[in-house]
Amino acid sequence: MPLARSLSVTSLSGLEDWDEEFDLEDAVLFEIAWEVANKVGGIYTVIQTKARLTSEEWGENYFLVGPYVESNVRTQVELIEPTNPELKRTIDKMNSSGCKIYFGRWLIEGSPYVILIDVAFTAWSLDRWKVELWELCDIGVPWFDREANDAVLFGFLTAWLLGEYAAQCEEPPHVVAQFHEWLAGLGLVLCRQRQLPVATIFTTHATLLGRYLCAGNVDFYNNLAEFNVDKEAGDRQIYHRYCLERAAAHCAHVFTTVSQITAIEAEHLLKRKPDIITPNGLNVKKFSAMHEFQNLHAQSKNRIQEFIRGHFYGHLDFNLDKCLFLFIAGRYEFSNKGADIFLEALARLNYLLRVNQSDTTVIAFFIMPARTNNFNVETLKGQAVRKQLWDTAQTVKERFGKKLYESLLVGQLPDVSKMLDKEDFTIMKRAIFATQRQCQPPVCTHNMLEDSSDPILNCVRRIGLFNSSADRVKIIFHPEFLSSTSPLLPMDYEEFVRGCHLGVFPSYYEPWGYTPAECTVMGIPSISTNLSGFGCFMEEHIADPSAYGIYILDRRFRGVDESCNQLTSFLFQFCKQSRRQRIIQRNRTERLSDLLDWRYLGRYYISARHMALAKAFPDTFVYEPQEPTSTSGFRYPRPASVPPSPSLSRHSSPHHSEAEDNDEDERYDEELEAEKDRVNIRQPFTAPFKSKAAALGPNGNGEGVAGEKN
Repeated sequence: MPLARSLSVTSLSGLEDWDEEFDLEDAVLFEIAWEVANKVGGIYTVIQTKARLTSEEWGENYFLVGPYVESNVRTQVELIEPTNPELKRTIDKMNSSGCKIYFGRWLIEGSPYVILIDVAFTAWSLDRWKVELWELCDIGVPWFDREANDAVLFGFLTAWLLGEYAAQCEEPPHVVAQFHEWLAGLGLVLCRQRQLPVATIFTTHATLLGRYLCAGNVDFYNNLAEFNVDKEAGDRQIYHRYCLERAAAHCAHVFTTVSQITAIEAEHLLKRKPDIITPNGLNVKKFSAMHEFQNLHAQSKNRIQEFIRGHFYGHLDFNLDKCLFLFIAGRYEFSNKGADIFLEALARLNYLLRVNQSDTTVIAFFIMPARTNNFNVETLKGQAVRKQLWDTAQTVKERFGKKLYESLLVGQLPDVSKMLDKEDFTIMKRAIFATQRQCQPPVCTHNMLEDSSDPILNCVRRIGLFNSSADRVKIIFHPEFLSSTSPLLPMDYEEFVRGCHLGVFPSYYEPWGYTPAECTVMGIPSISTNLSGFGCFMEEHIADPSAYGIYILDRRFRGVDESCNQLTSFLFQFCKQSRRQRIIQRNRTERLSDLLDWRYLGRYYISARHMALAKAFPDTFVYEPQEPTSTSGFRYPRPASVPPSPSLSRHSSPHHSEAEDNDEDERYDEELEAEKDRVNIRQPFTAPFKSKAAALGPNGNGEGVAGEKN
């Protein structure tokens, strides 16, 4: 099952500059999602980070549509009166007809307009709309599925909004509506059924059935073509949801998804091949920290080290300067997110480090929210002991400093034996005795509600990594999202990631993967898989990903044990790198951040909207995607120096480091290497503001484009 390209826009140079220009003066874009100003999952991040670029392109004609959630609105949205007269009449008309629609600005970068619909206010119409849905589409929604009920209400209200807006416009408008995920998909189906003058796009970030099947530990990718999708959805009691998602995919003028691997999944499960792949990006400026990311790494690493000093008090028998911090983060899906294979690889890595008598210590953090009732007392005690030791050291230092100062004032060199008196030694001895510990440092920082059945803790018990002194690999399970206000590890997620050395994300099911993408733009190497959208994207665009700190684990064509061995090899090779080699690798990783900037990846969304306009309004818009030539499609080359793996080269370090050998005969020029990489990447694409060019007239090509994929 090859990873086929979709349309030619799966590589950065697959989209050349468009020859035709689109006049957006009379076009309006509505972007509809359940996660507009409502954080539930990753779609919130997609929409929030993309808003600035889309606002630059569409200006005052860009509107986000989402649900009204009062707690979110109070902190994220400034409610105002609509500035668009047609939209103001639309909202007034709907409010007078028994709806509750709010308008405002979302207080994020770009400050886009938002239209928020109170679905609960129109719950009285639910049964009537369910009947209409059954009569129109033969889709029945059970009364007990609250999410599906919300989808019905949200879908009918968004279709009502778009239809009313079209009716309020004096001239026929050119409306583009992009719907994200199945929760918003019903609005698209109703727009097509009612034949509204709307160009529709449906974007799936992950298929419903794919998530459920992978959660059930099935051999998903090897059996994609074999699944009886109706039966599988029915067995999992999500058939009505699956029908809504599939109907939206088939009714849309343009169907998009976030990665090649998800495109294959959608083609088999939703029975339609995506027209365009729209990878997820980030606002790189937010993470880049202006060439200071190496300094920020050191600062954040020091804060993590302080936590380690407290957590391992009494057992701090390893050198923190030779300690590597690894982490995995995300939803607590033990197998889907690859926590199972990561733990097994850590056990094998521990064996290799011990057999090779390595002085490197690996501390692996698991940041996955689970059900807890509070912090672990032993963990809190560790931080208290650390603080007490620090206070004691400061007290003794002040007394020592005062005596030293007085001795120097009278012109005498101090007698060191008299600088610390008996009381000082007593204080220090009491502090040392307080650090004695009878138990091992805890694996979990919290008290778990379901300790005996927790998959991570059970796996730790099986592999026997209990943070003992003999182990070179230590594990810390933090079953809560990080927060700068935490009394335990007071760091936010971005700061924590910066302080780590390697992110490990060996996911089995990951349609895109924001966690390794965030690592990349912060200059932190990461391990991903060829079953994640991010991993596939990087494999396509980088000739030698591991040289740039992007390790791609093969979970598609290898068995679990083979994949685990490969992951262990990646980790062991990383542990053998010198400090200088890790610095070089972080520099290379950070330079890849341009690949993930919305300034690049936003062009795929632009292309999808232009294609939808051409299909819905062929007399006005024409879209002819160019197939890539044999020379198009750029890939980052291998760096000028050999990849920084000790097994391959010793010459990837700059010349020279005091802690390392001085026998290198190749000088490393970081600036020269960076310049060579810059040659292989285009200047960031600047989204066009409203084009003043005249709208294209009909030329006969519109119908051919419109009929290309339906």
